[in-house]
Amino acid sequence: MSAPTPFAALHHRAGEPLLLPNAWDHASAALLAEQGFSAVGTTSLGVAAAAGLPDGVAATRAETLRLARRLGRTGRYLLSVDVENGFSDDPGEVGSLAAELADAGAVGINLEDGRADGTLTPAALHAAKIAAVRSAAPGLFVNARTDTHWLAVPDAGRETDRRLAAYRQAGADGVFVPGLADPAAIAELCATLDVPLNILYSPTGPTVPDLAALGVSRVSLGSLLYRTALAAATATAVAIRAGAPAPDPGTGTPGYAAVQALHHDRPGPVPPAGPPPR
Repeated sequence: MSAPTPFAALHHRAGEPLLLPNAWDHASAALLAEQGFSAVGTTSLGVAAAAGLPDGVAATRAETLRLARRLGRTGRYLLSVDVENGFSDDPGEVGSLAAELADAGAVGINLEDGRADGTLTPAALHAAKIAAVRSAAPGLFVNARTDTHWLAVPDAGRETDRRLAAYRQAGADGVFVPGLADPAAIAELCATLDVPLNILYSPTGPTVPDLAALGVSRVSLGSLLYRTALAAATATAVAIRAGAPAPDPGTGTPGYAAVQALHHDRPGPVPPAGPPPR
């Protein structure tokens, strides 16, 4: 058996889940790397919303590829790309997309079975997509997501087990169950899996140390960072308009020079915060 890739190895550290923050552009990914995150994912909502497009309706294939090509070869972090449901129900097309992402430098792919109309892709079809990705891009870590709990389907636990078994058989390297937050259910699922379990972090759910104790191998932040950034920007503008002091963003706010320096695709500290040149 071949040695795991560096990205796969991050899913197999006992008691230390991979905390995967999700970026939506070059600057957000670069700033996360500056904070020591060795792996960064993308958020399909952030990528879509930033482009003025809806999420989850296969509208952002071009934007997703463009961003992957921008982020995938910086050498600053390992990149995993959220591709919704592959932007197609043709497994061959999904496989071709995976090959393009691997060529762009991505090391992982997140592939979901939820559909925009609130239904689930048939398990056999989603398994075929996973197999196509495995064939077209053998080096990609395939994180197979099922939206059984996210969409609150009937008998979600049993349906989750059925789908994850099919996705694992098709070649998934890990599985992702967003919306699953009950500690007992998480622990039970971890005990039955032979691949890493990814859980979507929720501010009202278990903490990362709690999830580690339950056996979770990967914790994704999803669109949380993007939505938080939108809230902070809006709150600042509204406060200034009202004549109030801008909300204190803390000492971590990057200055003009620091953000300007993010175009350099090489590791190293950014310049200290400072005023713009004009």
